[in-house]
Amino acid sequence: MVLEERLSLMSSVRGYEAEPCHEISAVVGSGYPGAVARLGPGLVLAVDGPAAVDWAEVAGGICEALAARELAAKQVDMREHFAAWPEILALTASSVLADDPDFAPLSQTSLADFFVGLPESGADADGVTVVFGPGAALVAHDTLWYADLPKRYAEAEITTGSGRNLGQPVGTGAGTTRRLFYIDWPVLDRHRDAVIADIDLWLDTQEPQSQAPSWLEGPALREVLAGLAVSPFRTRPTFNTTSWGGHWAQDQLGFNREAANTALGYELIAPESGILLGDSMGARVEVPFQVLIAAHPEDVLGEEVHATFGTSFPVRFDYLDTVGGGSLSVHCHPQSDYMRQVFGWPYTQHETYYMMVGGAENRVFLGLHQGADLEAFRGEADRAVHEGVAFDVGRYVQTFPADQHQLFLIPAGTPHGSGKGNVVLEISATPYLYSLRFYDWLRKDREGRQRPVHVGHAFENLDPGRSGQAVARDLVQQPRTLRSGEGWREDLIGRLPEMFFEVRRIELDPDATAEDSTDHRFHVLNVVAGGGILLETSGGHRYTLAYAETLTVPAAVGDYRVQALGSEPVRYVKALVR
Repeated sequence: MVLEERLSLMSSVRGYEAEPCHEISAVVGSGYPGAVARLGPGLVLAVDGPAAVDWAEVAGGICEALAARELAAKQVDMREHFAAWPEILALTASSVLADDPDFAPLSQTSLADFFVGLPESGADADGVTVVFGPGAALVAHDTLWYADLPKRYAEAEITTGSGRNLGQPVGTGAGTTRRLFYIDWPVLDRHRDAVIADIDLWLDTQEPQSQAPSWLEGPALREVLAGLAVSPFRTRPTFNTTSWGGHWAQDQLGFNREAANTALGYELIAPESGILLGDSMGARVEVPFQVLIAAHPEDVLGEEVHATFGTSFPVRFDYLDTVGGGSLSVHCHPQSDYMRQVFGWPYTQHETYYMMVGGAENRVFLGLHQGADLEAFRGEADRAVHEGVAFDVGRYVQTFPADQHQLFLIPAGTPHGSGKGNVVLEISATPYLYSLRFYDWLRKDREGRQRPVHVGHAFENLDPGRSGQAVARDLVQQPRTLRSGEGWREDLIGRLPEMFFEVRRIELDPDATAEDSTDHRFHVLNVVAGGGILLETSGGHRYTLAYAETLTVPAAVGDYRVQALGSEPVRYVKALVR
């Protein structure tokens, strides 16, 4: 490598980018006046979107912009046509988990079933009829807009008590995350994915009306999605706070410095992640990652992965930050039959922990001790929940040193948890809402109540075979070299027959370049040490990835090469479906 090239690569090193924006050639519009410019009299405009959108503001902004063009607007609010709340509760009830306070099976209900009847939209010859709210696309219309609000806003409103669930009227109490996660989101997501091909305009409502919401016309959106499906991309990361959270992401990545902590870092979680499109210095829109998968499943996933998982992107990357915080709960995840029959997911929540930050003095809880007394374990776990009696969970669950760069494999049913002082890169199956807790250290939530512990579910799914020496042998694996070249090596660091994905690690010297190929199935990469990498595809796409960032490489990319950035060796991990 000539000196100029080496200096260029060294100068490409940058810090973590909190809002990665994909530059597009299409114009991202701003404000309602521009959005309504192509509307004329005699049209029915349907504006669909999730329940959390401020629909009064959206409808008001549209009608005000129409009035400025001297077009009258007749409003039809879909929310006035929801079935009665008791009927919706009965419609979405399940006998499987009827009285469970925390979990529900994933709803298979159609959004159309939430309505007592669809309104008559009736075009007005002298103006525009604006049908707005969840399900507006179900009404006969001439033009379809989708007004979106990322899911993190809905969760925040429900968590603080200011939000309501889909179809829930004022005066019926506060909304619940139980309904939001397992009923509202699956229903709304299926509806959105079914209409994405017909949307004439995508409206991002994160900014209030006074700050001009941004938008992208439907044909341009679909063209951008087609391009993303064949090129590497990052999703927008978010960090949430919890009672056990740490401060690594605040201190090292600059995230949420004003927050109490940065416990959960969602790098890539398909049901919630978004992709920013537009101009990094100007107008931009955020589009759900799931919309890309629904539109181009084979390009992103690969033909075989799509055949197995449909339009569910099956791998997720997230951070568990306990630096300066506390230990996670000791928990497990549902085994396959239980996940399918009780919770309604077609595949289960296998996980791995990659130690971004750790050390021999820190701990990871993993697997049972040989001969652990499960009856005594259950008794102590029950007393902790019902009587507030602490116990030493380490009498039943093993611990291992949290050595930096060690990968721990966590098949469904295995008790586990990260101790304090660690940063875990969790490389896992996509289901992410089913942590079945054995013990949570008698921890309280922000309201001072004991956090939910799910002893019944946890012991129903506990795998007693993950115990003794077999845990260290099978779940704490040592690297095995798969291939190597001048200045680089690719190691397999985690694979089990029952887990559908595997994790590899590539190490690059400063001047090294490694050739790779998706081989018809997507890759997900994350830089775990060093200054970063430059990825170049055979199709001419280039992407720079910094330390701690996550990149999705769609199956359609095919051949690509990776160069190390900076003057130090670089390590990055790669996950793929086997």
